[in-house]
Amino acid sequence: MSTTTIRLTEELKARIARAAERSGTTPHGFILGALEEKVDEAERRRDFIGEAERRWQSFVADGQVIAWDDMRDYLSRRARGESPVTPAKKTFGRES
Repeated sequence: MSTTTIRLTEELKARIARAAERSGTTPHGFILGALEEKVDEAERRRDFIGEAERRWQSFVADGQVIAWDDMRDYLSRRARGESPVTPAKKTFGRES
């Protein structure tokens, strides 16, 4: 395992030490945990944005959507344990 050096202000070191003690861990363990949480957050955000971009590209390519009223009814029925038919897609901007 490699070593990385970071410079922290004395104030931040003291805050980390207090937070680590309250958490029942060492300052080193607290910092590692914080870094891991931040990396996980960044990866989840990247995945979320990637999924949004894929969905947008799909919409742009075919213009198909499911009306919110239809989807809300579908989801409500699923939440009640029913097995409703998936709502049909419609071309965006056209009333059917």
